[in-house]
Amino acid sequence: MENNLNTDREKIAARLKQARTLAGLSQAQTADKLNILRPTISEIESGRRKVSADELLQFAELYKVDTAWLLHEEKEEDYKFAARELSKLSKEDRDKVLEIIKLFPKKNN
Repeated sequence: MENNLNTDREKIAARLKQARTLAGLSQAQTADKLNILRPTISEIESGRRKVSADELLQFAELYKVDTAWLLHEEKEEDYKFAARELSKLSKEDRDKVLEIIKLFPKKNN
């Protein structure tokens, strides 16, 4: 049970870091916007500190992602997140990314 909790915390930590990076924010900027200390962000992103439900909501709002995506609850959120990030690209860059995606092997479900 303890091992699963650590794994879950690590997954959430990784998603928080990924979302922050994709939002174009540093740990210091995030800490400033959320009115918490920068080392706290570091502790959370490394998985050494639990993130509270209130903090999770604040992170999701700041990073403009769904809490379900941060919690790894819904795979559909991955697609929404990807679509949102693609929409930020120029048409030319978006077309390049879509061509790259087509090169990946298809999963047989």
